[in-house]
Amino acid sequence: MSKQIATLGGGCFWCLEAVFTRIDGVISVKLGYAGGHTPNPSYEQVCDETTGHAEVVQVEFDSDVIDYATLLEVFFAIHDPTSLNRQGADIGTRYRSVILYADEDQQRIAAKKIGALEASGVWKRPIVTEAVQLEEFYDAEGYHQDYYDNHQQQPYCQVVIAPKLAKLKGFRLKT
Repeated sequence: MSKQIATLGGGCFWCLEAVFTRIDGVISVKLGYAGGHTPNPSYEQVCDETTGHAEVVQVEFDSDVIDYATLLEVFFAIHDPTSLNRQGADIGTRYRSVILYADEDQQRIAAKKIGALEASGVWKRPIVTEAVQLEEFYDAEGYHQDYYDNHQQQPYCQVVIAPKLAKLKGFRLKT
């Protein structure tokens, strides 16, 4: 097994967690905050938009089963990378589309993926996804972890997260 970490932000981290935990080759998904300037921010601080952080997930994956480029395909399939600082009704810089790369290889793969998507014309508007070096990741509070699996009957989970799960057709899911 060859373990790697991908750090991604594309709207509410509950959505990303629900998706990536179902992908074959993903070992674990941790919710947190990254890309800001305040050490150890709380959810309330991030929501106040004063820390500069995005809601993100750290996806630990087995690169012998799924590669980084395929994780990025999933990422771009489940959110709108042309929507600046929002995903649907979730508005603010904490919901920005961002790839926080760990090394030059991830940076190269992210740039190639964004370029290919731009060239494909799949999106009518320009892609605004940032690709920046991961400086620091801070764990989100425990009550955020496994949110969808623990709250599937809540309206947000049914209206926002469930449709993202439906977009996973064509990807290898855990059995």
